[in-house]
Amino acid sequence: MTIGKINSIQSLGALDGPGIRFVVFMQGCNLRCGCCHNPETWALEGGDEYTPVAILEKVKRFKSYFGSKGGITVSGGEPLLQADFVYELFSLCHDEGINTCIDTSGSVLNDKVIKALSVTDRVLLDIKYDNDEDYLKFVGCSIEKPIAFLKSLNKMKIPTTIRNVVIPSLNDNEDSIEYLNGLANQFGCIDKIELLPFKKICKVKYDDMKLHFKFDHINEPNKELMQKLNSKIIL
Repeated sequence: MTIGKINSIQSLGALDGPGIRFVVFMQGCNLRCGCCHNPETWALEGGDEYTPVAILEKVKRFKSYFGSKGGITVSGGEPLLQADFVYELFSLCHDEGINTCIDTSGSVLNDKVIKALSVTDRVLLDIKYDNDEDYLKFVGCSIEKPIAFLKSLNKMKIPTTIRNVVIPSLNDNEDSIEYLNGLANQFGCIDKIELLPFKKICKVKYDDMKLHFKFDHINEPNKELMQKLNSKIIL
């Protein structure tokens, strides 16, 4: 049985997919996004080791809270760096009637990932910018990677929520919103677009870890801006 490296667990999450979710934050990430809230998950080493069965036993304790919409979400870090573990865990969850969700950057796509997606009920896909230049500079990969991932989700007909962190001076504009709406028009698997305000509360983590927070100079978006941009979302 595969062993998963897990950074942390949140028993009752309300912001990580539909309903109430049991959230597993996997250890390890291949990207270095400027707005990342979880720098403690970056290193591929570390984390606590669990078997899929051990996580399932924890999830089952909270099943009564899930209702018809809730379930388990794996996040990170980049959870699909450990796609074998995700596949085994989600297969067990499906056997127990537990809804499954992945929160991912869409930067990893291979046969193991496709296998994990085959037992995934919903994907939360981060689309951070509308151009390759910003992706390469502030994320660490080409925009073509998440778009290729989205094409696979569409082919597999997996319900997809697009998530976009609104970062003033970078993507807080109508062009960015038009790009997201265009994706929704192009890919039928997208049934929701979520705009999330950039937050700097994570700065304390960077300070504690003696890491440079790339976006320390950027202000958080105000309520009025978020309302304006949200009003232009078609989903």
